[in-house]
Amino acid sequence: MVQLTLPKNSKIKKGKVWPAPTTANGKKPKRTKDFRVYRYNPDEDANPRVDTYRIDLDDCGPMVLDALIKIKNEIDPTLTFRRSCREGVCGSCAMNIGGMNTLACTKAISDISGSANIYPLPHMSVVKDLVPDMNNFYAQYAAIQPYLQTKSATPEKEHLQSPKDRSKLDGLYECILCACCSTSCPSYWWNPERYLGPAALLQSYRWLADSRDEATGERLDNLEDPFRLYRCHTIMNCANTCPKGLNPAEAIGEIKQMMVKRGV
Repeated sequence: MVQLTLPKNSKIKKGKVWPAPTTANGKKPKRTKDFRVYRYNPDEDANPRVDTYRIDLDDCGPMVLDALIKIKNEIDPTLTFRRSCREGVCGSCAMNIGGMNTLACTKAISDISGSANIYPLPHMSVVKDLVPDMNNFYAQYAAIQPYLQTKSATPEKEHLQSPKDRSKLDGLYECILCACCSTSCPSYWWNPERYLGPAALLQSYRWLADSRDEATGERLDNLEDPFRLYRCHTIMNCANTCPKGLNPAEAIGEIKQMMVKRGV
């Protein structure tokens, strides 16, 4: 009989339950919510744990990121997470909240029923707490050469583009590389080293669709591989979880059509 064992330190244990908050006059607050936050430090020989923090909602901003900042500033300074713009633009605070990958800065606390369960993006090595290792993700983005490539003479001022051609980039250029889509994709979980994933492929199509780019053949050659492109099985998790409302699966489908057309 096959016996399977989990890797060392993989089992999540119950962590610390921090004291409930009180108001300025020492009374219990009227509105509170428990935030159950994943904690892990690979430098320590200890299993991951989930700590519970009870937050006074009347003394906290409306977004999950506001609660995390409050926890770090007022309750537990050891909590580690990434953040920057707080406007849903930089993608730094991407994490798994309530079972779905999203941005903590745009996820309203009021949208979460019951306790708020907060984990790092799935299927990535954890640097610490809610901070995932993004090195492989960024390397895959670099692999698709995300910049304009031309062969004709450089114009004196700029590469011109018609409004119609410019509109073809809508739904592509808005990607903020938060990795919510890629880390929600089972195909990416199974083949993270070989399958480029929804985010990188969306960015790849952004340049394939750009009328100013002149490296279409080379870009398609770079994707002609059983794993780099064709591991997408149109599961659609990527479109369901994208915090910007983009559809990477549709972009991947367009790339596949370009592959078929050039092979005819």
